[in-house]
Amino acid sequence: MVRAGLEAVGGVVAASTVIETAPVGPSQRRFANMAAIVATDEPPDALLARLKAIEAAFGRRRGQRWGARVIDLDIILWSGGAWVSPGLTIPHPAFRARDFVLRPLAQIAPGWRDPVSGRTIRQLVAIDRAPCAA
Repeated sequence: MVRAGLEAVGGVVAASTVIETAPVGPSQRRFANMAAIVATDEPPDALLARLKAIEAAFGRRRGQRWGARVIDLDIILWSGGAWVSPGLTIPHPAFRARDFVLRPLAQIAPGWRDPVSGRTIRQLVAIDRAPCAA
């Protein structure tokens, strides 16, 4: 499922391995997480609209925050640095605290810098945080 969702995005330059993690929030099921670098000429808001359409095509329905979902595609970082628009903030506001985002991201872009903190992904991974269960 995860790889099929990734293939639907197109323009994939690199992809991490899939890691299984415990849920954030009240969901009872475990999740498969990965990171990818996608090359596109689309601005972030247009890419987000395309990602939401892919989620819908996979059966994702809007509902309970933190609830179980078929697929969840997020824009974490962007080569243009920071971006803020209605409904989209890049870098993703919570990514620095999420091991399930940082670990896969470190596999494919360890030297990428967070445009807010200036730290590399490798440095962010090294910061002490609650580990995700693999």
